[in-house]
Amino acid sequence: MAEPSARSRARGCLLGGAVGDALGAPVEFVRHAQIVERYGPGGPGEIGEAYGVHGAVTDDTQMTLWTAEGCLRAYHRGATKGIVTIPGVVLRAYLRWLDTQEAGPHDGPAFWQTGKSWLFDVPELHARRAPGTTCLRALEVRRAKQPFHNESKGCGGVMRMAPVGLLTDKTDHAFRIGCDLAELTHGHVTGYVAAGAFAVAICHLREGATIAAAVDEAAAAAARVTGGGETVMALDRARQLAASDAGEVEAVHALGTVTPGQGPGWVAEEALAVAALCALRHPTDVERALRMAVTHDGDSDSTGSICGNLMGAALGVEAIPERWRTEVELVDVILQIADDLHDARTVTMNWFSGPRGPGWYDRYPPS
Repeated sequence: MAEPSARSRARGCLLGGAVGDALGAPVEFVRHAQIVERYGPGGPGEIGEAYGVHGAVTDDTQMTLWTAEGCLRAYHRGATKGIVTIPGVVLRAYLRWLDTQEAGPHDGPAFWQTGKSWLFDVPELHARRAPGTTCLRALEVRRAKQPFHNESKGCGGVMRMAPVGLLTDKTDHAFRIGCDLAELTHGHVTGYVAAGAFAVAICHLREGATIAAAVDEAAAAAARVTGGGETVMALDRARQLAASDAGEVEAVHALGTVTPGQGPGWVAEEALAVAALCALRHPTDVERALRMAVTHDGDSDSTGSICGNLMGAALGVEAIPERWRTEVELVDVILQIADDLHDARTVTMNWFSGPRGPGWYDRYPPS
């Protein structure tokens, strides 16, 4: 198989994440035994219906797209104005996402609505798809400009961080930015270190690394910081299980140590580890990796989404089964943002006249 292009990897990363999200959405809160009863031992093999919509994506894909929007606006601002606080710009993007999830108006200055946002005008992105309580509450506090801190290490930080790895040039920057953006909503060190490690893995895959090498680099990045131990241990366990004779569901369930009886993936390091395990077990087969990633007792849409990001970045968009590519919700929006992330890294910037090249910068005003 030919080496995928950089554009194909970017498209594969975001679309693969959406496919894994859509594949896992109908079984997110379903136990493994019920999944097997409904779909057979291999789990769901076709994109189904969730929230009354065929091919529906969840808050995982929604927040991934808003992360990309914020990162692109920050990139544009830094390139044309010479100064930017990336978490501040991305926070505004997350507050725009928060607006899409609320039924009515709210009080307070709309400081996050500066400039146009083409994503806000996509009706499907206003659908409420079981958004994480931690993300909602954290962003409500930040919108009110109140002091924020929590001790959550839920997977809501890690599952949205693929765009950082696609856009950032250096892996140490990818790690730091991934951590900073996850910490906007998740205050436990593991909640944001796992997100930084995931961004590192995507950054390496974008440059052509193997999945095994990317997972190694992610673990190494986490190992270099205080508080990275839980992420390192989870990834080490994933690598051991991937090489073992354990059956697929047994291997996945062996990673669920934080919330016994509820399955793995609800917390950050477990979600990343499950995705890594499935990608390592089936490094050249997107379908088998994603079916394994969603067929368990735990947070199926998040583990499917993260695994899809990894597989798509490694193998390119053409490796995703065509029947899945065409059935997932918001495919045109997802591919547009993937192209924008790719193009932003190749366009020539000029301090005085601004970006020269593709029209991505018109969609992401520097604010």
